[in-house]
Amino acid sequence: MNKEEDEEMWTEDMDGFPATGEFSLQNIAKNFSKQDYIMEPSIFLQLKRYFQAGGEPELVIDQLSQNYTATAQMANLLADWLVVAGMDGIEVQAMVENHLKDMILKIFDPKKADTIFTEEGETPSWLTMLIEHKTWRDLIYRLAEEYPDCLMLNFTIKLISDAGYQSEITSISTAAQQLEVFSRVLKTSITKILSKNPSDEEWHTAIEELAKMVCFGQHTYIYSQILVHVLAQETKGGHNMKRIAQEVQQYALRNGLNVTPMTMALYGNTQIEHPQACEALSSMLSRNCLNPADINVLYRCYSSTSPAPPIDLVRNPQFLDLLVDSLFKAGVKINQEHKSKYIYLLAYASSVSETMSGKKGSNKQKVIHKEELKPTVQAIEQVHSICNLNKGSTELIAEIQALYNCIKFPVVGVGLIRWIEATVTEPSFFKLCTESTPIHLAILDEIANVHPSLHDGILKLLIRLFESKQDELEILVQLELKKMLLDRMINLLTRGCVMPVVKYIKQCCAKGDTDVSLIRYFVTEVLETITQPYSPEFVSLFLPMVENEDITNRMNDEENDPFAEFIVQARANMFSN
Repeated sequence: MNKEEDEEMWTEDMDGFPATGEFSLQNIAKNFSKQDYIMEPSIFLQLKRYFQAGGEPELVIDQLSQNYTATAQMANLLADWLVVAGMDGIEVQAMVENHLKDMILKIFDPKKADTIFTEEGETPSWLTMLIEHKTWRDLIYRLAEEYPDCLMLNFTIKLISDAGYQSEITSISTAAQQLEVFSRVLKTSITKILSKNPSDEEWHTAIEELAKMVCFGQHTYIYSQILVHVLAQETKGGHNMKRIAQEVQQYALRNGLNVTPMTMALYGNTQIEHPQACEALSSMLSRNCLNPADINVLYRCYSSTSPAPPIDLVRNPQFLDLLVDSLFKAGVKINQEHKSKYIYLLAYASSVSETMSGKKGSNKQKVIHKEELKPTVQAIEQVHSICNLNKGSTELIAEIQALYNCIKFPVVGVGLIRWIEATVTEPSFFKLCTESTPIHLAILDEIANVHPSLHDGILKLLIRLFESKQDELEILVQLELKKMLLDRMINLLTRGCVMPVVKYIKQCCAKGDTDVSLIRYFVTEVLETITQPYSPEFVSLFLPMVENEDITNRMNDEENDPFAEFIVQARANMFSN
């Protein structure tokens, strides 16, 4: 019954009881004649109205009983028969629930759903019970995505948040329309991220979910970034919040969102105190392209004797990416007259630090530490000149010692990874390569040895190469190439990047699209490299590959079987833990 019919049928008197009338009785009787109407939540309200209007009990009994087909009860009976026939009860329940979900998704009407509140005037008890079950919460999430304007669904999302399930609704756009719900979800998401290790896959997944939710709209992005920006000023854990803000900004840029005005707004007083620097940076960020004139403005601001703008201004991730690409990425042309300024700004952003001097309570002053600036500039200049000449492997060997000396600077490591990626991903690189291990990938090994923070970028590049099609090479050559790439991954593993590497090989094993001989090679080499004790997480991933006969059966007849030895040690570790 909709609102218009309800207003037409009923007029309230002074005591709050509906007026009687033949018209009212006829309309209520129509409801009683509907199939299984006795199962409707509003049955008691309609019965009350009917008897107050002078309706006959016999008619009600006849109408409700004659039109009772027991659809729900028959479904329950059939489910009981399936259990008696031997099906698992949980399986039967899931089958019934999934069918109901499909039916609801098919016929759901948001307008009718909104009448639930207009008819009952309060939160239905069945709705409170419904959100206690994850199956039905998942249904609400799906419906909320499809019908974001439905009041009933928005209210139910709030109920779910109030009940403590906000961690489940990180990707629900409806949450972004309710500040209270969104704040809870944001808090839960950030807490989840802070509890993870940045090198773990779960951390990246959590960041992705948070960024997707934050970038739902301008209001959610501004609210979230301001909140994170304020928390980033805290001494304890502030750097973690700054990392989260930067990851969200990067996600927005990858998805084509123009967040430059909002990013610049977060610099606050810097825009008033250093308007030229902010204007130059904003111009380049908005166009996602460096400009010699704007670079010149920034260079003057940071190299002059007058107080320089805050270093955070040039530590913008987008700006740093543009600088690294311009100096190290193959094929990018840079104005030679301004090259030194590009190098200076990149070195300044990566090596200079700021501290506040003065005792507590006195006027503090900003102190800029530039001790590492000059050597960083020299290292970038030297490596840039080597990379920019596009030397082949033979000529590069002569420069290898110079490169290794400069790799100790993290910014050089980042630039070399960018340069190596652009070089080795050329379609003809491995076809023309004559070395068993290209010098470029040997440089990657050295970067992995020196900079653990760059392991993630190196592994991504190795995975990209491992999965690339090298159809122009012979099959045996392709296998040798993949073994060489596995050696690079094992080097990463020995340098501390254990779980990401093992997880990737486990995925290759599960997909079944990687030659078994390569999995066997990896397992064998790792067993020759590692020693106990083993962490439970490592054992849970690596042990199934060792126990897989398709991978290790060729070694079972050997006297010193490393596979069998590892299985014994791993199981002993499991029991001791």
